[in-house]
Amino acid sequence: MLRPGYGGSGTFMSAEISVLSGGAMRRFMVEAVPLFERETGRKIAIRFGPTRELKAEIDSGAAFDLALLPRWAIDQLVAAGKIAPGTPIDVVRSLVGLMVRAGAPQPDIATVDAFKNVLRMAKSISYSKGPSGLYVADLLERLGLGPEMKDKTVFAIGRPVGEVIASGEAEVGMQQIIEIQPVEGARLVGALPRELENFVLYTTGFAPAAADSTATRAFVAFLASPEAVRIIRAKGMEPG
Repeated sequence: MLRPGYGGSGTFMSAEISVLSGGAMRRFMVEAVPLFERETGRKIAIRFGPTRELKAEIDSGAAFDLALLPRWAIDQLVAAGKIAPGTPIDVVRSLVGLMVRAGAPQPDIATVDAFKNVLRMAKSISYSKGPSGLYVADLLERLGLGPEMKDKTVFAIGRPVGEVIASGEAEVGMQQIIEIQPVEGARLVGALPRELENFVLYTTGFAPAAADSTATRAFVAFLASPEAVRIIRAKGMEPG
């Protein structure tokens, strides 16, 4: 039986709920989805991938019920008519943090000035070209550090930033904390200063054909439940 508040109305169909999710949400969703399935009897068919690839698939007509992607991607899909207007719901603020190699001294990033000094003193830095990388690139420009960092940036392409740091290819790295945690040899220093709006916002959006789906709405409601919020916080993120 569905618990009250999850949208139960007795109108659920038997088909699975098809979800396309940004890869950074994998460690959250693989814990949250089984809880929803056990409590509701509904099945979730979820596929993870890079944001830009999933967005391109949706733009090209991929079949799905729900997308969980950075807000900028959901907004663009709404504008293109690929996500039903009025359905986007912010779910997770995925904090961006700074990491160093395990055993390296602990840098001070408690303030914006201290954080900027760490970047200036570092011999090399690394970030991805995914959602957190887009955030970091924009942040460096906002801080006036873009040109200064350009020649000492080692991009993490097709692998976590933590692997670049663990291997010694770069001295400090920045990525979503949820992606830093599992990388052996890289150590999280902490989240970037809050004044820098240090997060990537992940949002759900319904496919136009699923806009009135009771089951899909129940799943989105579950992602704001105490059980899901506990997992969100355990992964170094915050509820949306």
